[in-house]
Amino acid sequence: MRRVLVAGAGVAGSAAARALLAAGVSVTVLDQRASARTEELVAAGAAVVIAAEPPPGLLDRVSEVIVSPGFAPHHPLAAAALAAGLDVYSEPELAWRMRGPGAPAWLGITGTNGKTTTTTMLAAILAAAGLRTAALGNIGEPLVFASGPATGYDVLAVELSSFQLYWSRDLAVPAGVLLILADDQLEWHGTFAAYAEAKQAIWRAATPVRGGRAIGNLDDPRVAEALGRVTGRAIGFTVGEPAPGQLGVSGGWLTDRAFGTGALVEADRIRPAGQHNVSNALAAAALALSYGVSAKAVRTGLAGYPPHPHRNQLVAEVGGVRYVDDSKATNPHAAYASLTGYPRVVWVAGGQLKGVDVNELVANVADRLAGAVLLGIDRAEIAEALARHAPSVPMVEVTSTDDGAMAEVVRAAAGLAEPGDTVLLAPAAASKDMFVSYAHRGAAFAAAVHALGGGGPGERANDDRRPGAGTR
Repeated sequence: MRRVLVAGAGVAGSAAARALLAAGVSVTVLDQRASARTEELVAAGAAVVIAAEPPPGLLDRVSEVIVSPGFAPHHPLAAAALAAGLDVYSEPELAWRMRGPGAPAWLGITGTNGKTTTTTMLAAILAAAGLRTAALGNIGEPLVFASGPATGYDVLAVELSSFQLYWSRDLAVPAGVLLILADDQLEWHGTFAAYAEAKQAIWRAATPVRGGRAIGNLDDPRVAEALGRVTGRAIGFTVGEPAPGQLGVSGGWLTDRAFGTGALVEADRIRPAGQHNVSNALAAAALALSYGVSAKAVRTGLAGYPPHPHRNQLVAEVGGVRYVDDSKATNPHAAYASLTGYPRVVWVAGGQLKGVDVNELVANVADRLAGAVLLGIDRAEIAEALARHAPSVPMVEVTSTDDGAMAEVVRAAAGLAEPGDTVLLAPAAASKDMFVSYAHRGAAFAAAVHALGGGGPGERANDDRRPGAGTR
């Protein structure tokens, strides 16, 4: 009998275990602590081992290990499994292997920033074309529950992280887009080269033999260089004028010159506004067109796309100061795209920097900073960068880590801001040192802003972002 070890009983691990059990596979689940999920897996027929490390002999009894996203290549379990010659992979890879005849097609999205926006834009376009679809992968329900022939889906918009792609081997989406390559997740991958290599697995099918399509952002030099090395069909997109074989913006319209459909939708109808979201919309359009969707569906899907929370979202205006939640800006590249959209900013930043340097970011935005309020585990690194590159900018460090910390942050930011300024939560860092997720962090920011006593939720703040803000 096939025997598989599932490492981690979180959402992905639990889903993988259940799918394997349903297929008649012998499953052992390893997790550091007992929980309702581990109890449910025992009831479903899995063997569950509660331990920080695999007990002696456990790896000898399995031939495959499915790891959750937190398991980096240097994790002792992953390293031991690889050294033993075991097949180590992720839940999306399992879903890919289990698809079977009649399963929905996958269209893949990855990149340092913009993944979720592009994925949900793509799903909106596919739905506008009358296709049964969902935005899944690194978001939404686990892929193992949606990838079989009985699910009823025609095609899936699949967001894939660098972790998921690293732990894949067979997964080869017929069309995949790479949005941005910027320093991120270096503590997991070890080097930028390893991170970039994992991301480029989204193009695994783009070879003359497999016939897949690689779609990439020509405005990102690293992506453009990588796209130039693809041996199969490569399609680039740019927020500038597109050349033949590309998508871009011409005469104020998103325009296709790769698939023969021409003008798609007016650029000023893209929401959230900003050049980086025009870029994301072009990526989604390219994927949809590669699947055979019409230009009409692209226009309808993008024009009606509902922006998701915590992405340059205006929370309120209080005393002439606008408070904007871009909690999704979890790395310096994303924070730069956000910060450069406003002329004068009180910057709320900090959290888990994930091994990434912030000096270049601070140097590039110093001229628009009216103040900075820092929180989180790596706030000292941002404080040092501010002292080096923006020494005249007033700065407040909030040391609290309890539930009231964000209220203290917002009060401090209000004290630094003047009418006409924007208090911008664009942390340049991950959130899990203090919050459950970036959404939890954004909600805490919004609650603290409303507690100031002025204004309710307003229109989206990035409607007046200046053209030319960086891609994201």
